[in-house]
Amino acid sequence: MKEKVALITGGASGLGETISKFLASKNINLIINYNTSSEKAVKLKEEIENNYDVKVVIIKCDISNEVEVNSMMSQITKEFDHIDYLVNNAALCIDSLYNDKTKENFMKTLEVNVVGTFLVSKLVGNLMYEQKYGSIVNLSSTNGIDKNFPMSLDYDASKAAINSLTHNLALQYAPYVRVNAVAPGWVKTENEIKDLDEEYIKSEEEKIYVGRFAECEEIAKVIYFLLSDDASYINNQVIKVDGGMY
Repeated sequence: MKEKVALITGGASGLGETISKFLASKNINLIINYNTSSEKAVKLKEEIENNYDVKVVIIKCDISNEVEVNSMMSQITKEFDHIDYLVNNAALCIDSLYNDKTKENFMKTLEVNVVGTFLVSKLVGNLMYEQKYGSIVNLSSTNGIDKNFPMSLDYDASKAAINSLTHNLALQYAPYVRVNAVAPGWVKTENEIKDLDEEYIKSEEEKIYVGRFAECEEIAKVIYFLLSDDASYINNQVIKVDGGMY
C-alpha cells in the first residue's frame, strides 16, 4: 500500500498548522503550502519531521496566482507520484467597517479564497481523477451559511462561494474523488480572536450550545475524518462544526 500524501494550503500557521500536525500524527506525508509564513513553515517542517516518521515538503505559493500554482504542482510531482488528500485551507479576511470597504480588498479576498481554491482544486482534482482516488476538503465557514457580519461581508461572500464550489467539484470529480467542506464557527486561532475583547467573546460563547469556542484540533479531527476512508460514503456535503451556535 502506498503511503498517503496530503497537500494543505495555508498549512504553516493558524488552523492550517494544527491540520498539518494532526495529519502527520496519522502517518500522512505532507506538502505544506504557505505564502507569507516562511519562518513558520521552516520551523513546522523541522518540528513535524522530528516528531513523526513522515516526509514534509514546504512550498511557497500565492494560490491566487495561476503561474505560481502551476509551478507548485510541478514541484509536487517531482517529489510524489500521487496525492491522496487536499485541504483547501488558505484564506484571507480583511475586516473593516462597511463604508470603508474597497473594491481592491473585496477582489483580493475573492481571488485568494475562491479563485485560489478553484485553481488548486482543478490541478489536484484532475490528478486524483486520473488515479481514481482522492478526497478534498474545503474550509468554509458558518459565515457563509447563517452568520452575518457586515464587517466581513466580503469574507462571508467568499465562503458562500466555497460551498457552491464544493458541490460543483463533487459533481465534476464523481465517482472517484469525494469533495466536502467543513464550516467552522468560532475557533481559537490567534488571527481570529486577537482583536476581540473579553466581553464580546463572552457574548458570543453564550450563543454556542457547548459554551465555548472550538479548539483547532477539534476542527482538524473532522477534516481528517472526511478525508479518510472512514467517510467513504460522505460526499458533496458542507459540515457545520460550530458547537450548535444559534
